Amino acid sequence: MANPTQWLLECDEPWTRYRALLDLLGRPEDDAEVQAARAEMLTYPQVRALIAETAAWPGYPLKRHSDAKHPIYKFSTLADFGARADDPGMADGIEAVLSHQSPEGAFQTMVNVPKSFGGTGEDAWTWMLCDAPTLLYALLAFDLNNDPRVQRAIEHLAGLVDENGYRCLVAPELGKFRGPGRKADPCPIVNVYALKALSQVPELLDSPATRAGAEMLLWHWEHQTERKIYMFGIGTDFRKLKYPFVWYNILHVADTLSRFPFVHADPRFREMVEAITAQAGGDGRYTAGSMYRAWKGWSFADKKHPSPWLTFLALRVQRRMEQAA
Repeated sequence: MANPTQWLLECDEPWTRYRALLDLLGRPEDDAEVQAARAEMLTYPQVRALIAETAAWPGYPLKRHSDAKHPIYKFSTLADFGARADDPGMADGIEAVLSHQSPEGAFQTMVNVPKSFGGTGEDAWTWMLCDAPTLLYALLAFDLNNDPRVQRAIEHLAGLVDENGYRCLVAPELGKFRGPGRKADPCPIVNVYALKALSQVPELLDSPATRAGAEMLLWHWEHQTERKIYMFGIGTDFRKLKYPFVWYNILHVADTLSRFPFVHADPRFREMVEAITAQAGGDGRYTAGSMYRAWKGWSFADKKHPSPWLTFLALRVQRRMEQAA
């Protein structure tokens, strides 16, 4: 199979070129080509639009956590690209997030839980484990790990893990509200979000919390034909390559697990990666199998043509495995 890295370096997506130089070729941040790609990324119209949307945080109340157009996923996408807190236009959105921290330590989102789901049907600042870790992931990726508020959020998240991973947990003021399924069940997407946040904390890369979360996801893959947890199945739709990393799918799970070296040799993880690499074209490029309409206009939301960004993400998972071998 052809190596598409050169194609990535020549594509018209500066965020893809920037991350490919760093994560696939191992170039340092002060490399001239890296700096040029990053500077171009920050002035690119689509990226500027993402930054503008985060500046208006919270934008509107979150009613369902798979809402790909919500600003919370603009934050996480900018984090994936490599934006930082001191980049032009980033300060307003970040300060808006930091200004809403719960007494427990989690960063809050404005949500609206319908009465039919046990909520009040009114807008409220609160947190659930299917939103708070995404904000923490972004803040850590933006280089705010030394902020004491971020440190509190890390301690809170790490302390919530159970022996079978992360469960559906919410703020105390939400009372008995929780997602569907058994109370003692872990929630697959919560484990993905939590692991992604904790992967940004070097001292937690190999910890009881990350071990439990990773094992939960690997167990789910291993037992995919036996049990569907909550609403999370591992079937045809799960295997379709999809970005942004909004919900539970194979690339999101594999990218998250690949951040933990202790997972790389696990045969369950390797099976997952093989299911991704099998989707490459003959030229080694990857095309979206599914898309979010809210992101139409981005290469990763195009099911007809190979996407440089999706190709980069698939190659980076493989690269991480090679580095740890």
